[in-house]
Amino acid sequence: MPRTHKTLPRLFVEMPLSSGIEIALDKVQTNHLINVLRRAPGDNCVVFNGTDGAFLAEIVQVAKKLVSLRLIAQTSEQTPANDLWFGFAPIKRLDYEIQKATEMGAGIIQPVITRYVQNARLNPEKLKTHAVEAAQQCEVLSVPDIAPEIEFDTLLAQWADTHGDRVLIFCDEAAALASPLDTISRLKGKRLGLLIGPEGGFSDDERERLLGLEFVVPISLGPRILRADTAAVAALALIQAAAGDW
Repeated sequence: MPRTHKTLPRLFVEMPLSSGIEIALDKVQTNHLINVLRRAPGDNCVVFNGTDGAFLAEIVQVAKKLVSLRLIAQTSEQTPANDLWFGFAPIKRLDYEIQKATEMGAGIIQPVITRYVQNARLNPEKLKTHAVEAAQQCEVLSVPDIAPEIEFDTLLAQWADTHGDRVLIFCDEAAALASPLDTISRLKGKRLGLLIGPEGGFSDDERERLLGLEFVVPISLGPRILRADTAAVAALALIQAAAGDW
């Protein structure tokens, strides 16, 4: 998408948007815009909601804990929702992993509880906040959906019912070294998902389960052992380069 008004603050709002209307920001957004960014009446920002595109807005009123914006004009049309599913075993740096998945074009983000997960306590609202922050910073218009956490075995058992013909890619540390680009290129045009394991990787049983499923495609990420968050960025980049929107 064109980088329109790239120097202005961008805010995600959950309400319908159209030119000429006025909208009110919530307390958190008001504090960020007025107290953190030091904006005042007459200043501009860009707002988006994930469905109506992006709009140039003007601050028209600042009350104690409330800001009103007038939408001037649409600056970007809504981009199609991304279809790439990104499943990850929760790690300590949840914010980083979700932000990077959002930046890299994941459309659905879902925590998957595997055997070696060390950070099983999840706050869905925080996960959404991380995705929204990344979307605001990187001019992403289609904010990914945060799906409820799911157990590894349940995910695989329900895959066909939930995901249909989607192919699931997983990064196999024990796979023979081979070009992941060649493997992923053969999947171009198919609906794709990516599953990233936790610190410590998948258990032997989990790996064998994955390798025994027809809808699963393993890839190698090279001779080095990568951290889970690094592996996520590397694999997402490969997918977008070989079979995605790059």
